[in-house]
Parts: sequence; C-alpha cells; structure tokens
Amino acid sequence: MNCLSHMGSRGTGECILSGIMSVNGKKVLHMDRNPYYGGESSSITPLEELYKRFGLPDSPPESMGRGRDWNVDLIPKFLMANGQLVKMLLYTEVTRYLDFKVVEGSFVYKGGKIYKVPSTETEALASNLMGMFEKRRFRKFLVFVANFDENDPKTFEGVDPKLTTMRDVYKKFDLGQDVIDFTGHALALYRTDDYLDQPCLETINRIKLYSESLARYGKSPYLYPLYGLGELPQGFARLSAIYGGTYMLNKPVDEIVMENGRVVGVKSEGEVARCKQLICDPSYVQDRVRKCGQVIRVICILSHPIKNTNDANSCQIIIPQNQVNRKSDIYVCMISYAHNVAAQGKYIAIVSTTVETSKPEAEIEPALELLEPIDQKFVAISDLYEPTDDGTESQIFTSRTYDATTHFETTCNDIKDIYKRMTGSDFDFENMKRKQNDVFGEDEQ
Repeated sequence: MNCLSHMGSRGTGECILSGIMSVNGKKVLHMDRNPYYGGESSSITPLEELYKRFGLPDSPPESMGRGRDWNVDLIPKFLMANGQLVKMLLYTEVTRYLDFKVVEGSFVYKGGKIYKVPSTETEALASNLMGMFEKRRFRKFLVFVANFDENDPKTFEGVDPKLTTMRDVYKKFDLGQDVIDFTGHALALYRTDDYLDQPCLETINRIKLYSESLARYGKSPYLYPLYGLGELPQGFARLSAIYGGTYMLNKPVDEIVMENGRVVGVKSEGEVARCKQLICDPSYVQDRVRKCGQVIRVICILSHPIKNTNDANSCQIIIPQNQVNRKSDIYVCMISYAHNVAAQGKYIAIVSTTVETSKPEAEIEPALELLEPIDQKFVAISDLYEPTDDGTESQIFTSRTYDATTHFETTCNDIKDIYKRMTGSDFDFENMKRKQNDVFGEDEQ
C-alpha cells in the first residue's frame, strides 16, 4: 500500500502537496491538530475570533459591522497570474472551487512617497519614477528581457545568462539606482540586494514572469481569491477527497512512530495510522528544524483606501530596503470588502518584513505611516524555521515556514523541492497532464 500521511497546520503548502499526491495515485491521510484547514495560512472568521486570537480584551466595536462578514488572512499572499501556484491550481483543477479577482495595482515607495509600478508602456512613459532619458533606457531593457530566450544565443546581446551578473546587465543599459531598486524589488520581487552579484538568468526570468502575468489582466500581475486564502487549502482538501484521501481535523498528534530511523506511522489518541512517508510543518518536528529568523506581520483594519493609490480596493506596496536603510524589503498587502473578506467599506492592510533588530515594531513604522489612520492593529512576530533533515533516511519531509513575501512563488519552490525529495523526480506539469489523460482515458475538456 502506497500510503502517505500528512500533517497540516501550516496549511497551503501541505494541502497542495496532498492534493498533488492524491491526483498522482498515492493514498493520503491528512491529519491536523486544528479544527480547521490550513493552520497559519487560514483565514480567521468571525472578527470576534481575531480579537480573541490576539488577546484583545474588548470585542470589536459596532463600527466594524457584522463579525461574520470578516475573513482575515493571518498570512496574506497574492498569486501571480502566470505563476506556479496558478499552474498547480489549473493542473489539479482546484480552480473550479475558487473565484479570483485581479489586484488593482502594485506600488513602490521612493523618497517617502508611493508611486504606481508602471503596468503598461503608456504608464511607464507617464510615470514620475524616472526621468525622460531613463525611461528610454528602461524601455530598451524591458524589450531585451521580453525577447531573451536562454535557449537562443541570438537573443543574448552579449549577455551570458550563466555568467553575467545582474549588476552588469543594469550597467549595460545604463540604469540608475532608483530604477534598479524598483526593477529588482517590485518586478523581480527580490527581498534583498544579494541577487545583483548572481548570474542574471533568474532575475530575467522573474521579470518575464511579472510581465507575462501582467499581460493577462492588465491592472497588476496579482490575483486574490474571494473569501480569502483559507479557500485554497479547502479546495485542495476537496480535491484530495475526490481521489480517496482521508481528512481528520481536530486530531492531536501524540508522537511520530519510527523504526530503524524511518517513519512508520503517526500516533493519535492511542491509535497508530501507518504510513510510508510523512509531510509536516516545523511545529510537529522541532528536533528536525532550525530557526533561521523572524517575520513581523501587522494586520491593520482601515475605514479608507490607502492614500495615493487612486482609491484602489486592493493593492500591494513594496518598500525597497535601500529606501529605508534596511537589508530586507517591507511589504504591504491590502484587500477589502470587495473580496468578501471585510465588512462593507472596510479595508485590511497587512504589513510584513523580516525582523532585523530587537525592536521589530519600529522597523515597520514607514509602512504604518502610509496607512494612517488605523482603526485597529494586530501584531504577530513569528519564528522562521527550515528543515535540517532532507527526509531521505527518515522519510519525514518538513516544509519551511512562510516568509515575508507577499506572493506564493517561494512557497511553490518549497513544494517542488519537497516533491523532488519525496519522489526523486522533478515536479513537471506537462508530464503530469499526460498521465492524467491516461487515467481518465480522454483529453481534458
């Protein structure tokens, strides 16, 4: 029996893996010590529950509307329209359970103000982010990126994808510091500047992903599900069930049963569920992970859209580290009643960044200033963990804690990494699609 046990609580990553494994014909048992799917990546409802979760003494004021109109993500992330998670959703057909809306704009912080990240050529030409000559050079750079094909040296224009650093590519197009900042952090979505001295291929591919995602819907490259991210793990849970997977919520895990250094089962309430492989988040296997940092996240409830965003009812703001003398970016991710996650006329903005000092709250001050006035704040500081055991011997596969980024690409890299460690082969959508056709004996509709 090819059985895979799977313990949730961190949520989306594990749920996606159990969905994919089910589709691939593995027998999956999904246990979670929480009474809901998706643990830390769940959406909290009603609003009273959020107040309780953060230990606030009062209940929400009348002005917040009905508690059950709220669905607040603890860890908000947007989906790239052309990104890996959307491909996973399409591949597993989880999209039939979800409805998405395009996020209205992406903004970048420069000299204390925010500017829209240009999403079309017209916008780029009108943008105050750059001077006139800089715009021409930037346009040339974007054309170069769009035409770049790692398998066709004719498109390289003297750039070696595996050797030329990104710093040198920027130099080649004579781009200034501000443009480099917003390209690296708002388009390629790097959190730090380490990428500048790495080979340029990954950055070029990231900018391509941004542009292609943008091309799909126009306003921004990001999507966000109606009713919040809690819908994702639930969609994968339904998928897994269709393929015969079993879900157990509210199941405490007493111990992970090992024999000769390998996992053979999970003990819960005196019974052992046997398995050959186990996927779990760091909280279940503290002896197999190490702490690698902290993230601060502040959930802010507002009664107004963010200033200078053209009254967008959803947006992302990136504050590049250079602009605020930090090593890592600060992110703001804003959604609202338009996504059925807040009461009418209310907005939820979540600020997040990697902690660098002993005063994390002071670190996010520049972002909070953009949001004033704030009706209510909820502050969370979480530890980041990464596995110390790759699972080859133990067959225990541990995910990484969610980082500070406001999109799912890093989570998907982790999913692909675990998939490869579990199966020994790369996660390949094309291959899987073909296999799926064989199973059902007909092409997808």
